[in-house]
Amino acid sequence: MTDQANNLRNLMLNRKPTDEPGENKSSARVITVSSGKGGVGKSNFSVNLAIQLIKRGKRCVIIDADFGLANIEVLLGVMPKYNFTNVISGEKHILDTVTDGPGGLKFISGGSGFTQLANISDRQISYLIENITHLDEISDIILIDTGAGISNQVVDFITASNEAVIVTTPEPTSITDAYAIIKKIKEQNNVIPKFNIIVNRAESKKEGDEIFGKLERVCSKFLDIKVNNLGYLPYDPYLVKAVKAQKPVSIMYPNSAVVRNIERISEYIIDSHKAVPVAEDGLKGFVKRLLVSFR
Repeated sequence: MTDQANNLRNLMLNRKPTDEPGENKSSARVITVSSGKGGVGKSNFSVNLAIQLIKRGKRCVIIDADFGLANIEVLLGVMPKYNFTNVISGEKHILDTVTDGPGGLKFISGGSGFTQLANISDRQISYLIENITHLDEISDIILIDTGAGISNQVVDFITASNEAVIVTTPEPTSITDAYAIIKKIKEQNNVIPKFNIIVNRAESKKEGDEIFGKLERVCSKFLDIKVNNLGYLPYDPYLVKAVKAQKPVSIMYPNSAVVRNIERISEYIIDSHKAVPVAEDGLKGFVKRLLVSFR
């Protein structure tokens, strides 16, 4: 067992119960972050949202479920020693796969582990569920950063969660693809998550609201689905500089325009959950639903 895993277990054992009303003390809140197409800034948003949530006292872990691309570790310039594949095989405990990033961020590389869920044995399932429980107990919020597109695997990830953030841009193809992934989830499932929309690289709040309005109208009219406006992110040259340096913009340029907007979004995510508490079944429930879909 690594020192990091031992430290995480000590944190878990010494955890102080929260006094916040309505918050589940044993299961993390799982939020899936996805997009209809690649290149819209989904993983960048996940990283910086996690850092802002941590600044506000939330223990946050990102699971990079973008098979083969490993966007989170590339953005952070950090190479994990183990990934989710090592948990599936029984080689490692889930806490061994947690990698430390900047700003108190912790993340797990999915590797090809999630793709193996369709073929794992009952023994592996029991071991996996037992492990997942520990991650629930050291996290308040778990962000699942999925691949982009409308593949069945991406749809399964979104469907297994209670909340989803769909990232789009003002480009017509990006808006169309965002609608397409929501449409596919609605057509294939009776139970759908709460959909939150982020408009990235908008020229202004007005443009962000207009893009959201288009999605909101078509989702309501043709799918009978209510979507929530989580906000917009402006195009920011400081974000481009941070990406090139493999540093989160929240740390490298904390006063930049894009960071100020992510701060507001993180506050909204926390406050909206306090206002309307939802019974969470955590990552354990998420993985159980994912297993059903994959198998």
